[in-house]
Amino acid sequence: MTRIIADISVSLDGFVTGPEPGPDNGLGVGGEALHSWAFSDDPGDRRILREGAARSGAVVLGRRLFDVVDGPGGWDDEVGYGAHEVGKPAFVVVTSSPPSSVRLTELDWTFVTTGLSDAVAAARRRAETASSGSGKDLDVVLMGGGATIGSALAAGLVDTLSLHLAPVVLGAGTPLFTGKAPRTLVQRSVTTTSTATHLTYDVL
Repeated sequence: MTRIIADISVSLDGFVTGPEPGPDNGLGVGGEALHSWAFSDDPGDRRILREGAARSGAVVLGRRLFDVVDGPGGWDDEVGYGAHEVGKPAFVVVTSSPPSSVRLTELDWTFVTTGLSDAVAAARRRAETASSGSGKDLDVVLMGGGATIGSALAAGLVDTLSLHLAPVVLGAGTPLFTGKAPRTLVQRSVTTTSTATHLTYDVL
């Protein structure tokens, strides 16, 4: 069965970027420390990254994050979702209007202008199609940004919350949780590596 998994790195004080994030500095001041685990050689980190890419039938992201990853300093062959994996999932972007052009034309982009719920539904269809073709259950991964994941949690769209807790205090930036709190969380796994604590919760 296809699950909707919110997957994001977060600081000890609850921020998913540092201060002053923008198109040329997507993670804000000091925010690179949040993703140190994704570039480490720790076997636990490598396993989590590999398993996360393997389970992804489709990925949802907000427009601000898309502008960062598709921008001149964004993803490339070495940096990106599943950059070192064989397959690439479909990407679904929540936006008020599609961009006039896309730099990363080798990736499968769908732009949904009718809201987050419709974007998640479109991603679920893509993941289910990919599951049928691969013979294994694949999931929808909400990779961010923080506002997109926070809205999905508040709307009850998320089945599983996967947090990569980085040992850093940013002091300010983009908070993961604002406004309405998520539903009840049931802890399912904790993996501690040299760079992060990886936490998985069922969202009830």
